[in-house]
Amino acid sequence: MNPAQHGAAVAAEAAGFVATVKAADPSTAVPTCPGWTLADLTQHVGSVHRWFTELLRRRVQQPPTSREVDLRLPEDPAGLPDWLAQSASEAAEMFAATDLDAPMWAWGVDQHARFWVRRMLFETLVHRADAELALGIAPHIDPALAADGIDEFLTNLPYASPFAPLTAQLRTPDHRSIRFSCTDGDGDWLIGLRPDGFALVSADAEPRTADATVRGTAADLLLLLYGRRDRGSDAFRLLGDQDLLAHWFTHSAF
Repeated sequence: MNPAQHGAAVAAEAAGFVATVKAADPSTAVPTCPGWTLADLTQHVGSVHRWFTELLRRRVQQPPTSREVDLRLPEDPAGLPDWLAQSASEAAEMFAATDLDAPMWAWGVDQHARFWVRRMLFETLVHRADAELALGIAPHIDPALAADGIDEFLTNLPYASPFAPLTAQLRTPDHRSIRFSCTDGDGDWLIGLRPDGFALVSADAEPRTADATVRGTAADLLLLLYGRRDRGSDAFRLLGDQDLLAHWFTHSAF
């Protein structure tokens, strides 16, 4: 997917989120985000949209020293879905007004404005799934979109330790590898773990063998990586070193 497609997908995911929570009780608990209600979840997603939009507006070139932004929250939690829709609309306007290929600070690999659009997309998508799961709805995620989300997650995870400190422990005494493979497409990712850390291995690198493999649909793999699926589910086939997989899932929480 390209940045324009990511921007369109942000709008679609935000609209799906709003449609899901609009008529729901905002006090409904969200089991996949312990301690949160649908109101908390909606406020979080809208706040992310407004914060990322502000970063794009300022085209920051170094880590910001403050996360303060005018959220303009509604007084009544019932107004949060419309507030989120407005947040997404303002983000879309910023996407259209921004050169998404322009250099910009980001906490991940891609040091361009487009990083934040892609990050906003999967933040919104995963939380849309959270809202649906809270309401007993099975999330639907397009396989190509899910595969792009897996790639975004695995590409940036090695840089996430400032806010996901357990990832700093994703290392092994010797060189080991874990493969994530889609059963409904060509998606295939190899993670190399070393004594000094871990990283996504280039698709051109050899060998493509792995010490452990997780197979499932792209949508299920994406939700698994984000901790929204149980790897013991029948949706997955786990091969190879189970201790290595346990190490990964214990320390890769995002």
